[in-house]
Amino acid sequence: MNLQKKRFGYTQEEYKKFTKYAWLMLISFGLAYLFFYNGRQNINLVLTQMGDDLGGGKDAMGIVSSAFFWCYAFGQLISGRLGAYFGYKKFMIFGIISSAALNVVISFQTSIPVIAILWGVNGFCQSTVWANGLGVLNKWWPTEKRGFASGLATAFTGTAQVVTYLTINWCLTMNPEWGWRAAFRYPMIPMVLMLIAFIAFFHTKPEDVGLKPFEEENEALNARDADLAKRIETNGYFYPYKLLFRQPKIIMFCLISAIAGVGRYGLLTWVPSYFMEVMGLSVKDGIFSSILLPIGHACAMFFFPLITDKVFKGKREPMLIIASVITFFGMITFPFITNQTVASVMLFVVGVSCMVTGVIWAIAGDMGGRTLSSTIVGILDWAVYLGAAVQSALFGFVIEYLGWPAIFVTIGVLYVILLILTLFARKMKMKDM
Repeated sequence: MNLQKKRFGYTQEEYKKFTKYAWLMLISFGLAYLFFYNGRQNINLVLTQMGDDLGGGKDAMGIVSSAFFWCYAFGQLISGRLGAYFGYKKFMIFGIISSAALNVVISFQTSIPVIAILWGVNGFCQSTVWANGLGVLNKWWPTEKRGFASGLATAFTGTAQVVTYLTINWCLTMNPEWGWRAAFRYPMIPMVLMLIAFIAFFHTKPEDVGLKPFEEENEALNARDADLAKRIETNGYFYPYKLLFRQPKIIMFCLISAIAGVGRYGLLTWVPSYFMEVMGLSVKDGIFSSILLPIGHACAMFFFPLITDKVFKGKREPMLIIASVITFFGMITFPFITNQTVASVMLFVVGVSCMVTGVIWAIAGDMGGRTLSSTIVGILDWAVYLGAAVQSALFGFVIEYLGWPAIFVTIGVLYVILLILTLFARKMKMKDM
C-alpha cells in the first residue's frame, strides 16, 4: 500500500490523476497525428499524375518531393527548441493549421517550381509537431513506461499513413475531375478538425493540471534530469546542441536514423508509382497494393518499442539488428517478384522490418530524459529526413537511368550498414550526461 502511495512520487489519488492526464495527452496527440499525414504523404500517391499533368519527369518530381524533406529535416533540428521557447502546444497548433492552408494553395498551382517552393515551406510547418509531441510525452511517461508510450505514439503515425492512403483514394473516387488536386483539398478538413480534441486534452506538463513533476524510480535519473535542467538554464539556448553534437553516440544514431529515413521514405515515395508503372496497375489498385506498406509500419511502430521493454528489458539495439537482417533479405528479393499478391505481402513484411524509428524514439527518450528528449528527437528526426531528402531527389534519377531494381538493392545494402553501426552504437555511453 505504501508503494502505491509513493508511485513516481505521487500519493494514490495524485497518481490516479497523473495517469488520467498522461493518457489524455497521449491519445489527443495521437488523434491529431492520425490525419496529419494527409498534408504530407498525399503527394506520394499522386506523384505520377501530377508529373503527367504538369509535364514533369521522375527527376523533376523527385526534386519536388525532396524540397519537403530538406525543409522538414532542418525544421526538426530547431523545432524542439523553438517549441520549448514559444510553447509546445501553440507551436504545434500553428504547424497543423499552416500545413493545411499550404496544401489547399498548392492544389491551385500549375507551375512545378512554385509547387516545389510551397511544398518545402509545408515541410517546415509539418516539422513543428513530432519532436515537440515526444518531448511532452517524456514529461508524462516515466522511463519504465516510455517504450510503450513512444510505441503507441508512433503507431498512430503508422496508422496515419494508412488513413492517408484511404482518404486520398476516396477523394480521387469522389472527385475524378479534380485529378491530383483532389489529394490536396478535402483531406485537410479532418486534419484541422482533430485540433478540437488536441486543444481540449493536450497538456504539456503535470504542473498544468496542478501536479508536481513525476519522480523516476531510479534516483540517478532524477538527479541527472535536475542537473541538466540547471546547466541549460545557466548556459543558454544553444547549450543542448553543443552538448549533444559532441556525443559520439548521438552522431552514430544520426547515421542510423538517416538510413532509416532512406528506407522508410524511399519505399513510401516510390512504391505506389512502382505498382502502377512496372506492374501496370491503376491508380486505385496501386494504392490498395501499396497500403500494406504503411500497415506494416504501424505494426512495427507499436510492437518494436514494446518488445524492447518486455523482451529485451530496455535494451533497444537487438531489435534494430533483427529488423536490419529481415529488411536486407526482403529488399534484394522484392525486384524479382512479379505477382501482385506476393509483392503486396512482401511489402508488408518489409514495412514492418524497415520501420525502426519507433525504437529510435525510445532510445532518444532514454538518452535525453525529460530535459533533452525533445531536442534529441529533433536532431534524430533531422537525420531521418536528411536521408529522406537525399533518396527523394537521388532515386528519381536512379529510376530514370538505372531502373527500378536499383532502388531496392540500395535500400537493402544500407540496412546492412545500419546493422554494423548499431553494433558499434550499443557499446557507446553518453558523456557528461
